[in-house]
Amino acid sequence: MRVTVLGKSPAWQDAGGACSGYLVEDSSTCVLLECGNGVFGKLRRVRDYTRTDAIVISHMHADHFFDLIPYAFALVYAPRQQPVPVARWSGTDEPQRPPLYLPPHGLEVANRVADAIGGGNLFERAFDVHEYDPEATLAIGTMTLRFQPVPHFIDTWAIEFTTEQPAHKRFVFGADCRPNDEIVEFARDADLLMLESTLPRPERTGMRGHLTPDEAGEHAKRAAAKQLVLTHISDELDQLWAKTEAETAYGGSVAVAGEGAVFSV
Repeated sequence: MRVTVLGKSPAWQDAGGACSGYLVEDSSTCVLLECGNGVFGKLRRVRDYTRTDAIVISHMHADHFFDLIPYAFALVYAPRQQPVPVARWSGTDEPQRPPLYLPPHGLEVANRVADAIGGGNLFERAFDVHEYDPEATLAIGTMTLRFQPVPHFIDTWAIEFTTEQPAHKRFVFGADCRPNDEIVEFARDADLLMLESTLPRPERTGMRGHLTPDEAGEHAKRAAAKQLVLTHISDELDQLWAKTEAETAYGGSVAVAGEGAVFSV
């Protein structure tokens, strides 16, 4: 299984970058995990957007789902998806509708966004939309997904990917979260753990919603994760500093996500 970073920015994009988006692949299945601002263009550089096996969203914050809008417009209006033949495209009466798995009540949020821009039932027209049951497993091709609620500003789920080949390899995506025990237990002994590292220091006031690099390292150490990757981190935060902070807490080597980086298990 390999994870390709399409975008790793927090709620504001890096210069020329994209917010959260990752391709999770094994030998036969490809899942787009998150589709934040700027991700659709990055996806098109490496993958036929009509041929993803599924899209899965952890929570309904803009930086994790907003590029579903251009993705949906492409699936509805692109020449290749129309019944009439044009140059390069033979025409089709069965346009591709990739499965889209949203969190509970996610379709309501998505439809409010579509309504605000005059898109109507844009998402149902473009995708085969489902809301996953966080208490159940989800099978997508040769991958099995499990979900764990983690504390954030809105309902959010960490996601575990297990693949058949190689057997029982586990990638855990922590989504967005404040310090918590839930992700530690969920990620116990993970082969690859990806944790957000948005903040150089804890939030000054109010509810906490994010981790610092040293908190990410401490969580990964407690989980005994075999690999740790920091993500959801701005280009305005010194990457070497973040890496050093996390490594000190983790007690081992840590990678910082960058667009185009590939991590394998």
